Amino acid sequence: MTYVSHIPLSTWIQAARPRTLPAAAAPVLVAAALAWRDGVFQPLVALACLLISLLMQIGANFANDLFDHERGADTPDRLGPPRVTATGQVSPAQMRLALVVIFGLASLLGLYLIYLRGWPVLALGIAIIVAALAYTGGPFPYGYNALGDLFVFLSFGLAAVCGTYYAQTGTVTPAAWWAAVPIGLLIVNILVVNNTRDIPTDGKTNKRTLAVLLGREAMLTEYLACLLGAYLVPFGLWSFGLASWGVLLTWLSIPQAVILYREFAHTEGRALNQTLARTAQLALLYAVLFAVGLLL
Repeated sequence: MTYVSHIPLSTWIQAARPRTLPAAAAPVLVAAALAWRDGVFQPLVALACLLISLLMQIGANFANDLFDHERGADTPDRLGPPRVTATGQVSPAQMRLALVVIFGLASLLGLYLIYLRGWPVLALGIAIIVAALAYTGGPFPYGYNALGDLFVFLSFGLAAVCGTYYAQTGTVTPAAWWAAVPIGLLIVNILVVNNTRDIPTDGKTNKRTLAVLLGREAMLTEYLACLLGAYLVPFGLWSFGLASWGVLLTWLSIPQAVILYREFAHTEGRALNQTLARTAQLALLYAVLFAVGLLL
């Protein structure tokens, strides 16, 4: 640990990219509220899931910092926040050690969940770690091959919500599957903004995101489609009797979603960093309203 202890804490916080952490908290919050509604809420399990989710997100951010640098994607022209490996604040070897520490802590917490629920939790945990590393690392980094949006939906939507619910109950209900959909969609929009901002630089470094392949107009359409899907699902949950009318409280965030869509449509370059942060905040606000609605 002394190998990295001389690096200022502010540098590690920068590498952790705090603005993205609401994406890790939102799915756990919704799953915990759903478990509470169903009378199966376990606070220690929910807390473990939250800490694991935050650590996994930080680990994914560390991995992207490292592997984007090694693949030459973090050029001086980068429009996003500076990366600590590319700027020399942290060496690649130090970042690798930090990855081992972060994923090691997540795995230690995961042992508690494995003890409770067995091999399905182990399999899910391994899959999430592999997904975090393979986004920009490995022989076929899916973030470089237009698969990032799909894997973000699967990881932050289905895996995070249903996994948290399963850890508390040992099963996954239809309501849990459906509740995962809007959370996944809103978190996909964080990536949509990120990749739209990076179209000029990603195109030069052979990073073939959907934004690079399809262009900005298609990203506007994807952003809008994700918003529409996120706000239609609660109506479906209520209509089919899977949740009370309370889930429609999520519609209170529609004005913010409209503002964000218009902002995204008329913003370019580094200014999109603020849009990205506010898109993450929208996901957390939606999750809070969803959770409150489930508890009513």
